[in-house]
Amino acid sequence: MSKKAFLFPGQGSQYVGMAQDLYDNSAEAKEMIKTADNALGINLSYILFSGPEEQLKQTEFTQPAIFLHSVILASIIRTLNAEAAAGHSLGEYSALVAAGSIQFFDAVKLVRARGVAMQKAGAQSKGTMAAIVGIDPKTVNECCAEASHEGIVQAANFNSPGQIVISGSVGGVKKAMEICKSKGAKLVKELVVSGAFHSPLMEPAKIELLNELNNTDIYDARFPVYANVTAKPVFKKDEIKNLLYEQVTSPVRWEETILNMINDGIEEFYEIGPGKVLQGLVKRINPDVKCFGIDKYSDVEKYL
Repeated sequence: MSKKAFLFPGQGSQYVGMAQDLYDNSAEAKEMIKTADNALGINLSYILFSGPEEQLKQTEFTQPAIFLHSVILASIIRTLNAEAAAGHSLGEYSALVAAGSIQFFDAVKLVRARGVAMQKAGAQSKGTMAAIVGIDPKTVNECCAEASHEGIVQAANFNSPGQIVISGSVGGVKKAMEICKSKGAKLVKELVVSGAFHSPLMEPAKIELLNELNNTDIYDARFPVYANVTAKPVFKKDEIKNLLYEQVTSPVRWEETILNMINDGIEEFYEIGPGKVLQGLVKRINPDVKCFGIDKYSDVEKYL
C-alpha cells in the first residue's frame, strides 16, 4: 500500500458556491456547517454558497470558509486514511484537525479569530505581496535584504522551484521587485492582497492569536503534521502551539515540506479542499509523485 498524505489549501483557493454540494448531499456536512454558523455567530454558510465574491475574499471570511470546506471533506471521507498531513498557511489548521490535534468546534473559532486579526493588522499597516518567478531562494533573499532600506520585505512563501512570494511594506516590496527583475526574474507580479501576510507587519495579529491559542485545547497529533515554519513533522501539542504562533510572521516553506514528505516515504498526495493550487505546486516540486484532488461531493463518493 502506498503511503498517503493529505494536503490542505490556504487563502486564495475560495470560490462562491463552495461546499454547497456537500451540504446538499451529506447529513454530516450539513451538521458541521450549521455548527460553524452557530459557533461563529455569523451566517458563514450563506457567504460560502452565495457570496458575494467581494465578501468571501475578505480575510476574516475567507479563512473560516476554506477551513470549513476542507475539514468537512476530510471528515466525510470514509476509506481514505492519511499517514501524514500538511497545510499551506491557513491549511495547517485543517491538517491539525484531521490529525486530531484541535477539535473542529474549537478550530473554527480559532481560524475565524486568526482571519479577523490578520485583516485588522493589514488595515493598520498597509503592505503588499508579490510573486517572483525564475530565480532561486538565495537570490530572492539577497534582493529582499538589498531592498530593506526602502522598508520591510522578506520571502513569505517558498512555493515550488522558481516560484517564491515576497511580502512586506509597499516601498520594500516594490524595491525588491525592481531588484529581482534586474537579477533575472522571469516574472515579477504584485498580488492583490489585504495585507503583508507572513511578514513582520503581521506582528499585531501574532500577538492577538497567542491569546486565542492559549485559550484553545491542543492535543498531540495522531500522525505527523509537517509545519510551515520548519518544514518538518510535528506531533507534540506544545510545539504545535508555538509553531502556529510563529507561522503568522514566518515564511511558508512549502517546497521543502513536500520534499521532506517524499523523503519520508509519502507516495500519494491528496489535496483536500477547494481548488487545485497545491496539486500544481506538488507536480512542479516532483512530477513523479501521484497527486489527486478532493473538492466536490462527487470526489468524496469514490471513498465512501
